[in-house]
Amino acid sequence: MERIGIYGGTFNPPHLGHMEAACQAMKVLKLDRLLLIPDRIAPHKKMPADSASGQDRLAMLSLAAAKFPGIEVSDLELRRNGPSYTYETVEQLRTQYPQAELYLLMGTDMFLCFSAWKRWETLLKQTCLGVLYRGDPGEQQAVEQQRVALQKKGARIELVKNQAIPTSSTELRRLLVFRCAGELLSPGVLQYIEAHGLYGTGRDYRKLPMEALEQVVVSLLKESRVAHVLGCRDTAVELAKRWGADVADAARAGLLHDITKALDGPVQLLVCRAYGVELDEFSRENPKTLHALTGSLVAERIFGENPAVVAAIRSHTTGKPAMNPLEKIIYVADYMEPNRDFPGVERLRELAFSDLDGALRLGLEMTLDMLRRQRREISPASQEAVQYLYQQDDKSAACDRKEQELC
Repeated sequence: MERIGIYGGTFNPPHLGHMEAACQAMKVLKLDRLLLIPDRIAPHKKMPADSASGQDRLAMLSLAAAKFPGIEVSDLELRRNGPSYTYETVEQLRTQYPQAELYLLMGTDMFLCFSAWKRWETLLKQTCLGVLYRGDPGEQQAVEQQRVALQKKGARIELVKNQAIPTSSTELRRLLVFRCAGELLSPGVLQYIEAHGLYGTGRDYRKLPMEALEQVVVSLLKESRVAHVLGCRDTAVELAKRWGADVADAARAGLLHDITKALDGPVQLLVCRAYGVELDEFSRENPKTLHALTGSLVAERIFGENPAVVAAIRSHTTGKPAMNPLEKIIYVADYMEPNRDFPGVERLRELAFSDLDGALRLGLEMTLDMLRRQRREISPASQEAVQYLYQQDDKSAACDRKEQELC
């Protein structure tokens, strides 16, 4: 009996993670063939505004699958009108391959919400579920609980350890704008995207007017991060007016300071590799702190920002010795913008408009105290920044004493 796998999704765009997962499923489930099926309209999520068309996704998927024996691309769902319901796809394939054993592949997120799918119980009767999971703590427990629950409904379930590149199409679309996606896409797919200007790759982002810059930045952030970034931008503007810094630079640095925050740790390292940046040991061991560095690189190379804006973004997380007014403003604005809520933030807000150095020192000290309590490694740049501020206080106190002695 022929064993056929069904692997559907938006594939927007298809990346190497998709293909690695497909190959692992082929091997573990001993499939004779695997059908990759891009959907027309995903019933479970809204397609982003910059999405590729169905035909473009089909073409890219064909390029991605070209060198993999046994893996085929089907336009079955693209030929149907309306939402791409999986039960309809399985019914069509059951008619086409009446003697085959069908394996429906899905990731952990889809498996955990499987009972919300349309006519899911029908799918249990017609297919065996192949679940691609990573085995992370918590995930494994949730997958096992769902497996037990569905098996009571008669489900046949095979778990496939997914060792593919941990990325998503959403993350890929961000990396394409940042021109760092080469490691995660087959050369043919990348060439197709660039030749057709898909996912914003054909746009010039340098020196955009503020309104256009805000639209682009918001589209590249996680939704949960938008209010913070806009709050940081507005706070930086107010602080720039108070302390005589360049207001336009403050607004742009505030808007761009978290531009790469949505990328997880391994992908932060990928961005650094793509830009040819050598990292110190702390940065390599703590990639989650890298969004300030990668954000500054993107601000400079993609958005064409000036050196003052780039430097302010680079130091906004750890600080550094001898920060200039704009750098201090972005660090402090990030810490105390209106959406922040933690013990000590009101004191920080008071200091920000009366003693900028005092606010900077307080923010650094609170960060270091939190890291010590959590037994986490502290950035050398943060330690040096605090030491520098103490040294400046000592010098100022010494000058005051000398003046008093002269008097």
